[in-house]
Amino acid sequence: MSQREEPAPGVLYVVGTPIGHLGDLSPRARSVLKNVSAIACEDTRHSGHLLNSLGAQSQRFSFHQHNTKARLPQLLQLLNEGQSLALISDAGLPGISDPGEQLVAAAKAAGHQVICIPGPCAATTALVSSGLPSGRFCFEGFLASRGKERRQQLSAVASETRTTILYEAPHRLVQLLKELAQLCGDERPLQVARELTKRHEQQIGPTIAAALQHFLEHKPLGECTLVLGGAPLSGPDQQSDAHWRAELTALMASGASASDAARQLAQQSGQSRRALYALVHQMVENESE
Repeated sequence: MSQREEPAPGVLYVVGTPIGHLGDLSPRARSVLKNVSAIACEDTRHSGHLLNSLGAQSQRFSFHQHNTKARLPQLLQLLNEGQSLALISDAGLPGISDPGEQLVAAAKAAGHQVICIPGPCAATTALVSSGLPSGRFCFEGFLASRGKERRQQLSAVASETRTTILYEAPHRLVQLLKELAQLCGDERPLQVARELTKRHEQQIGPTIAAALQHFLEHKPLGECTLVLGGAPLSGPDQQSDAHWRAELTALMASGASASDAARQLAQQSGQSRRALYALVHQMVENESE
């Protein structure tokens, strides 16, 4: 297959960088970072070690949550001038729990091509090594640190029937595990991954209780990725899935849409609305196959 020459003028390259092991940087990523006109980094000092090792001489710009508004026009101007621009984060794929998505959206809105150079991602790396269901999953990233928003997010995570992926800072990890234990139960499947791809990589589980006990005995170090098993689909009266499928089918037969059927049944039965939405979605998918 013929490959276009990269980097190309006026193109934004979203480049995945290692999350720990430098050997995970692809040859294509190396080439783009070494030859691109300019590079937007989450932290120029942090990324400087990687870029210097590649011999990258491109102009570097900091681009993070505190300077997004001021920096966006500068970066778009570079693209308008026909320069090629790479976007990298401190580790992993830009746009996952960082402001990279704003630059991508702005570049596309201005008519510039955006090309992703795939690379490592802590969320998917932790997921596929967890042994938990990965066919359908929910990514939440970092939760709000306190208040009503955090309580609402935790409640939603606890009732989510899909596998959920969370990020957490080390100084907040034990508190998060305690909250999850309270809302989800001690024996809910969970894996906490840290130091992914590095020499001292750890995957701690297989339940919330086991992970909490470990980190009560061993102080957490470094950001962690949590992979939480989904909530079982069950209600106050422990009716079977077949019962709820029948109820949903009857509501849809009477003219309700799938989402309306789930909402109405949740109101009538006290069942988890999220659980019923997941079930009706599964029913619709099965019918379309």
